[in-house]
Amino acid sequence: MHQFIFTLALLATLLFGINHADAKGIYQSEEDFINEVFSDTPPAVARLWLKKEQRKTASEIMQRKMPLRIKYWRKDNRSAWILEEIGKEKPITTGIVIQQGRIEKLKVLIFRESRGWEVRHSFFTDQFVNIDADTKSHKLDRNIDGISGATLSVRALKKLAQLALFLDDILSSNQHDT
Repeated sequence: MHQFIFTLALLATLLFGINHADAKGIYQSEEDFINEVFSDTPPAVARLWLKKEQRKTASEIMQRKMPLRIKYWRKDNRSAWILEEIGKEKPITTGIVIQQGRIEKLKVLIFRESRGWEVRHSFFTDQFVNIDADTKSHKLDRNIDGISGATLSVRALKKLAQLALFLDDILSSNQHDT
């Protein structure tokens, strides 16, 4: 049923004449995303320093080497992350909001690829709402339907969702330790 809805949405988009070249671009600035998430009163940006094992796990999730520190915004058990992952050749910048260990919102902010742009639409990103990940395997607790022709972009967003949930879990664990 979900695949049928995605197919209809994709056909409607194509029928209304969206040019693939127009699909690339900045859909929302990072600053506007953070202001929207925190109702124009965002907390100061913070940095999460990954310990050796945390960095190793993050690298396994992303299938690439991860930096030592990652910026985030957190207020009232709600965190926002702006993360990037390569689709096929270029980074996809994504804003992800986690509230109480579940994804509240996932939004493509900047898309630079020539293919796979369909992942920016809510018919795709809404699948991530209220999703969680297993704390050991870091796999999402629900299947995400793909989009034909956007496999690498779909894969990138799934990895970013897993990473954001893992990073938020680290923050939550650190709060309990203090």
